[in-house]
Amino acid sequence: MKRLLMSAAAALLLPGAALAVPQVFLVQNSGWMEPFFSDPSSQYKALVTEVMLAATEQGDAVVLASFNQSQPGAPSPKALLSERADGAQLRQHVAAALSPLGVAKKPGSGALADTDLGEAVSAAIGTALENKPGLVWLFTNNKNSPNNDQATAARNREFYELIHHGGAIRKALAFPLHMPVKGKTYSANGLMVYVFAIHGAGAAQLDALLRSGRLRQVITETPARLKPLDQDTVRLRPVRVENVPGVAFSTLPNGMLRADVDAGATAAAQGGSAPAARIGWQLENAIYPYTIVSAHLDAASALAGERKAIALGSDSVRALVPGKPQPLSSSLQLPVAQLPGKWSLAAVKAAGSAQLLPGRVEVRLSEQKLELSQAFRQRMAALFPGDPLPDIFTPPERIQGSRAVLPVEVRVNYGIAPLLAALGLVGALLALAAGLVIALTRGRKVRLVVEGEPRTIHTKPGMRTPIHDKAGNKVAELHTTLFASTLNDLREGAQVRLEK
Repeated sequence: MKRLLMSAAAALLLPGAALAVPQVFLVQNSGWMEPFFSDPSSQYKALVTEVMLAATEQGDAVVLASFNQSQPGAPSPKALLSERADGAQLRQHVAAALSPLGVAKKPGSGALADTDLGEAVSAAIGTALENKPGLVWLFTNNKNSPNNDQATAARNREFYELIHHGGAIRKALAFPLHMPVKGKTYSANGLMVYVFAIHGAGAAQLDALLRSGRLRQVITETPARLKPLDQDTVRLRPVRVENVPGVAFSTLPNGMLRADVDAGATAAAQGGSAPAARIGWQLENAIYPYTIVSAHLDAASALAGERKAIALGSDSVRALVPGKPQPLSSSLQLPVAQLPGKWSLAAVKAAGSAQLLPGRVEVRLSEQKLELSQAFRQRMAALFPGDPLPDIFTPPERIQGSRAVLPVEVRVNYGIAPLLAALGLVGALLALAAGLVIALTRGRKVRLVVEGEPRTIHTKPGMRTPIHDKAGNKVAELHTTLFASTLNDLREGAQVRLEK
């Protein structure tokens, strides 16, 4: 394992590290693999090469290693290649590394080497990846027999425990492949390719790889899920929606459910109950190769910051088989009254467009009972005759429930009326303000009669002007406002009046 560690570290520490996590590819070459190496028609090495090319992108750190069972003087796994992927050059390097690889023998003996799957995976995680995120691929015929132990069921169970209870492994898939080979000593019908995603970043990269479709160009088989069995076990697909007044539903190409809400519906809902849409779903099993024998169902929606229970047509599911969806009816209450109204500030800001409010629908499965499908058992028995490996697919007893989430998008459509009304109101206020400014700054002529003599006073709103008699004595004060002028502080006996 020391050589593997040194080679892997060299690859991972190369300058210009890529964003993707490193990947380790483990190729079994123990005695049980003899026909995969000796049969001239064997596609074993070609499969390893093509999977590596499909799984990696330019600049990814990759480690290729053979494995059997570690013995004094014969460490396992043994690094064959450690570098950053570089397109066609990687194909050449992988082919060159695999070309001389043959069946391993025990040191100092002619006996063929034994196999330890758990040892190989543990070394890849702890030594090559140094317990950091990454992907570990395992190419094996599923003969897990350390020290030639014939209790393969027990050894497989140990391997299964590593997968399911190893905290570093976030996701594990298995691809059972038909690959008949016949050698001098043994023959085989099938090969298993495992991939283990280490930590969250590894799981994210594996999901991205599966979505890309690159791997499916090499392996067309549906992957069997080993882990996790308590996440995304079912999928919801809306197939029929009865619209409610002011709300129209549609399904986007990515499967998201969209509710288009007319802005007028929000105001109409203020004084009454929120509308409820009847939605028909297809409930699909997403954990091949398991059948959901039985489970209790409940659902809720989280929309516009409000969480509400969803009334389901049935509170249980039975015998949900992969590839055979079951119908499920529901009543989804929309929190329309809580959405911004037609004349709200949000409506003005979104005038002529739509305001998007993300949400989700959650379906929870509790008291869940899983069972490995009979079709998968039969396929495994045909590919690996006499091998009790299907037992390792037995779901752990502690897997009790899971959750499925369907993204929902509420889109409130606003016309330009709120914006036009707002602009009109602003215009009116500006006009009023302008009128006030003109009225306050415009000069006025006020006619008076002082001791029988007519006078004209020039003034403005807000001004206070003193009035004097012929002798120069102040006899009154003229106070002008926006609407009128008045005489104040009249001296006793003064002869002053406003002309009408």
